[in-house]
Amino acid sequence: MNKLFIVGLGPGSADSITLGTIEKMKNADKVFLRTEKHPVVSYLKERGIVFDTFDKIYEKSTTFEEVYENIAREIMDIAKKYRMVVYAVPGHPYVAEKSVEYILNFCRDCVDISIEVIPAISFIDTIIGELKIDPIYGLKIIDGLSLDVQKPDKRCGNIVVQVYDRFIASEVKLKLAEVYGDSYPVTVIKNAGIPGKQVIETIPLYMIDRLDCIDYLTSLYIPPVQTLFQEKYDIYDLLEIMRILRSEKGCPWDKEQTHQSLEKYLVEESYELVDAIEKESEEKMVEELGDVLLQVVFHSQIATERGTFNFEDVVDGICKKMIWRHPHVFGTEEIKTSNAVLKKWDEIKRQEKGINSSTDALKDIPRYIPALMRSYKVQEKAAKVGFDWERVEDALSKVYEELEELKEVYKGKDKEKIIEEVGDLIFAVVNVARFLDVEPESATHNTVEKFIKRFEYIEKTAAKNGQKLDEMTLSDMDKLWNEAKMNNFNKKNEK
Repeated sequence: MNKLFIVGLGPGSADSITLGTIEKMKNADKVFLRTEKHPVVSYLKERGIVFDTFDKIYEKSTTFEEVYENIAREIMDIAKKYRMVVYAVPGHPYVAEKSVEYILNFCRDCVDISIEVIPAISFIDTIIGELKIDPIYGLKIIDGLSLDVQKPDKRCGNIVVQVYDRFIASEVKLKLAEVYGDSYPVTVIKNAGIPGKQVIETIPLYMIDRLDCIDYLTSLYIPPVQTLFQEKYDIYDLLEIMRILRSEKGCPWDKEQTHQSLEKYLVEESYELVDAIEKESEEKMVEELGDVLLQVVFHSQIATERGTFNFEDVVDGICKKMIWRHPHVFGTEEIKTSNAVLKKWDEIKRQEKGINSSTDALKDIPRYIPALMRSYKVQEKAAKVGFDWERVEDALSKVYEELEELKEVYKGKDKEKIIEEVGDLIFAVVNVARFLDVEPESATHNTVEKFIKRFEYIEKTAAKNGQKLDEMTLSDMDKLWNEAKMNNFNKKNEK
């Protein structure tokens, strides 16, 4: 069986190459370096070690992923032809070495090649030593080419590797600025551990792509964030801020709050968000979404203190729900239309909540959502099992019927009966809206806005005429109201 040894050349100093690696190279039938661009290459030549490199593949390929995969395939083909082959990579074979990852994946299906990986000193070891940092306090190593999926952790040190050139440095800068802000101090390390050539410089993040010294032996070290006063915050900062506010030395008002006392704020913040959406104010949406998120974090912190659940449970629950309720995305089912998606969603929801009857479905609609919205949803669910008018005209007739019933009692003294008949009338009007595919909540909001604008016209026009509203007759105000209606009609026609 042919043998493929994968060895590491260390971070750059000839002192870092192990004797075992040198012996393997001397005894091999073929020696290949991933790249000749490594400081110890001259030392290998002095020791009389003959080798080839894969630098030509870098010139032919368009992406680094393609480079590493092609190198891996070629070294596997070479290993099939020779008794003993050595493949040498910079640093340690298992640290930030994608080509080795590809080789190990390919060898799973190869029965005629035995692979052995020889450990080496990695550039990570050297960086740790030069910066005098202890990884026991947390250290994350990130591929600079993969920052879209590998996110830095602000609460520990991060080393970003494979910052090959200024173009990659610019991309890395933009990604890191989203987490740390532009001015956060980072340490640039080049030629780590190579006497006379090592460069270690701490600069603001925004400057890293302005350095002329950046090349294939450059890495970045980002220290942990150790203060709450930051340029950029994340969800974990918000959780910590809320924990502090609720702590013994926190805010008196925040400490007093309960799930029940916060109910009104959650409703208010949700409506303010809807208002921002309706006004198409992106800036306001950011603010209001933050206020809604604060309510989620607030309730989660209260529950954490009570030992019932925490924010992680909330996130875990919604993630599981979204995966479970989208079998056409995360499973094997095929659902092609939005209507089919909603039908499947409803089926899954009924299973989850143990809804076994149509009445259960009606009761499941929360009592404390706006009454027009709840009416619409109740009627919608009842209609799904056939309890519905056949035509909108039938629904309109019901409105007239309820109006007549209200006329019969509105002058009486039975307040409960009056409330009942008013409710019936509104419920009947919602039914008409549903038939016409009109959201009654939105339609009513539009009417309220229209009323406010017309009332504003009355007040402003009266003021221009030297009049006060409380001194005008209803007939005078009604005249101005009709003017406002006419102005609005004319503006619509102009459009």
